[in-house]
Amino acid sequence: MSKAAAPQKNKKFSYYRKLSAAQKRIYDKSDAITRVKLPAPERFHPAVMALQRGLERGDRRAVAGAASRIVSGLCTVFNVPKISVKVLSKRPSGRWGELHGLYESDEGKGITLTVWMRTAERKDIVAFKTFLRTIVHEFMHHLDFHLIKLDDSFHTVGFYKRENSLAKALMAGIE
Repeated sequence: MSKAAAPQKNKKFSYYRKLSAAQKRIYDKSDAITRVKLPAPERFHPAVMALQRGLERGDRRAVAGAASRIVSGLCTVFNVPKISVKVLSKRPSGRWGELHGLYESDEGKGITLTVWMRTAERKDIVAFKTFLRTIVHEFMHHLDFHLIKLDDSFHTVGFYKRENSLAKALMAGIE
């Protein structure tokens, strides 16, 4: 007779061991939260479909408008502070790779979510699902600070699971 395997806890990323005790508490709290519930995700379908159409046309203005509507709506649903969205053209890159998105909080200027709609090297339009997931990823940092009330926003397994749950909800029924 064999013993049933105990459920595995979320794997900790290698940088965990370098964190301070306070940072480990934040990481562990983040890691324990694996889902965000988006009520009535279908209300986002018009903006998500507009984002998809804008990307297909390579229309940065349309993409920026749709991305702003999605993020503004998410801020309203989750009752967190509004943030501005910038959609820029070509991703910045370096030896470290390409930057897909950026979440910045500046006390005097507010909070900005920046995404780039073209790849760095080939300047191709980013695929719709990748682009939407980037928006969701950066928005998840916002939720970490303002909904979950974390003092930092670490990339944990729980963070990626929350991101995935929100992205799937936004894309449900859209292809």
